[in-house]
Amino acid sequence: MSRNSLIRINSKALISNLNIVKKYAPQSKIWCVIKANAYGHTMRAALKGLKNTSGFAVSEIDEAIFLRENGWNGPILLISGFFKISDLTELYQYKLTTVIHSRWQIEMLKKYNCPNTIEIYLKLNSGMNRLGFDKNNFIYAWNELYQSKKVSNLTLMSHFSFSYSKRSVHQQVKIINEVSNKINKAPQCLANSTAILLHPETHKDWIRPGIILYGVLPFENNFMNQKYGFEPVMTLESKLVAIQHINSNAYVGYGKNYYSKSSDTIGIISCGYADGYPYNIHSSGTPILVDGVRTQIIGSVCMDMLMVDLNPCPKVKIGSTVELWGKNIKINDIAKSAKTTSYELMCKINPKVLVKIE
Repeated sequence: MSRNSLIRINSKALISNLNIVKKYAPQSKIWCVIKANAYGHTMRAALKGLKNTSGFAVSEIDEAIFLRENGWNGPILLISGFFKISDLTELYQYKLTTVIHSRWQIEMLKKYNCPNTIEIYLKLNSGMNRLGFDKNNFIYAWNELYQSKKVSNLTLMSHFSFSYSKRSVHQQVKIINEVSNKINKAPQCLANSTAILLHPETHKDWIRPGIILYGVLPFENNFMNQKYGFEPVMTLESKLVAIQHINSNAYVGYGKNYYSKSSDTIGIISCGYADGYPYNIHSSGTPILVDGVRTQIIGSVCMDMLMVDLNPCPKVKIGSTVELWGKNIKINDIAKSAKTTSYELMCKINPKVLVKIE
């Protein structure tokens, strides 16, 4: 069976989504977060659709090198920081800004023979409790780096753990302000996607939009009715490769997970968990679009196939286009069915799946 799974990337949607972000935080510079291969959308698509950003934030030096080798001369933030001496060599070679979140990184920088100065984002643990210095150690580290001849600019960076909660954000901002007042109110970079939309007081000098650039609201915001205007950038599609007419009182697929009480028409789609579609979705009720008609998946997702109910769309034929998520089938609905997040779904697409950047 030739593979029909395909990812379409809408570059115009990337441009539009970035412009919406700018409207929400017109006074802030923007780090477009493109870690994990631009959340599965590819670095090449990010360069094409997000080139009007102030800078790019990546998690790996290889991603930064790709940007430089493909013409990006603007700021690049290494959002996870460096881990070994060879990383520092490349930081200077490719003129990167780096996050520092731990004491051992400062000690490594002190020992390194720096060819010139470097810009640093010092991470404050204001409540996420993942990376960063607590408020007392942060002030000590800040003063040490501020006095270092190896550092050109310092920015306070923090991350919100529960950013759709006004109370939680307020608690973290209180700690951030307490620290900021002791370091002469230095430049700050705080807001992630949710904070950009809900908490304008967190916008500060730089913001860090991630998932909203790709046209998806953060998972916890599904309950909100407000329309932000973001467009889905990624469409996962495939083709209908077989049609089966089954009698009543018949099972479909592995494990007898679907039982047909009446005569049914089902379709076979050449896409499965090997392509990146989630295996553990609900056995029925998960939406899918077949030739423009909304229907549902039935039975178990297979390695490279899945089954759909064709009763609502009797006019389909072999070769009909299927949208598994995209403009019409929201990826958050698929994530909910699979008890996961849209972040994971986008990042777990098999690299062998063809990508078309449009």
